[in-house]
Amino acid sequence: MLDSSPLHETPVTLLLDTAIHAARQAGKVLSHYAHTGFRVENKSAIDLVTEADLAAEQCVIDVILASYPKHAFLAEERGRIGESQSPYLWIIDPLDGTTNFAHGFPTYCVSIGLEYKKQCVLGVVYDPSRDELFSAMRGGGARVNDQPLHVSQTAQLDQALLVTGFAYNIRETPNNNLDHFARFALRVQGLRRTGSAALDLCYVAAGRFDGFWEVKLNPWDMAAGVVILREAGGRVTDFCGQSHSLYGQELVASNGHLHDSMISVIRESLDSRPPSLR
Repeated sequence: MLDSSPLHETPVTLLLDTAIHAARQAGKVLSHYAHTGFRVENKSAIDLVTEADLAAEQCVIDVILASYPKHAFLAEERGRIGESQSPYLWIIDPLDGTTNFAHGFPTYCVSIGLEYKKQCVLGVVYDPSRDELFSAMRGGGARVNDQPLHVSQTAQLDQALLVTGFAYNIRETPNNNLDHFARFALRVQGLRRTGSAALDLCYVAAGRFDGFWEVKLNPWDMAAGVVILREAGGRVTDFCGQSHSLYGQELVASNGHLHDSMISVIRESLDSRPPSLR
């Protein structure tokens, strides 16, 4: 089905089906490279890209273009491509967790989100190692495979399992999340770092984690997972508790019950910094 019509003339379910198909096909690409080997290059000292990233990204784009040739894309490796005037923007991370993948650590995924007129309307995250497919469309709830997703009911930080991550420029910037990490480590029951922001958001949506925060994120790290989390009953804001933007680089995500407490810990950390680093 070729499409250039407004969203209300294109059922979101069809768009979601396309995203699911694209994610599964890209997952097959990643699994192939995981079993046969791949070349690794360095974008920077600790930022990697592999053949698998590039091949999976092209796979996602090709699958979507086959049905929607006039849509636009924002992809991690290729940047913005496609029709610049299209109201549809597919936001793609073909391999979220590249460092994990390169080391054979099986925590990585394909992440596909869709913005329509600058609003996120659906998200799909596929973990080929576990064959788990997280999906959601705005107003339609969230699922993992065939099961509904719901956030946890944990209401106290000292009973919470949180997750975070660190940016690739952690060695060069003072805004590196280490101060937030230290403060949270002393307040919560447990703290993890998986290396995949998209899966972190999905795991909060599934109640496996109770909250997640991170700095220096890109739109493709968040686009799909934010829709999935919200549809599972979670809350997403910036570090001040204000509306979250995919282009704002920082994120606090939670089951809702812990959100204000998480914001308070982050504010304590920010307030302790010299004014020039806040």
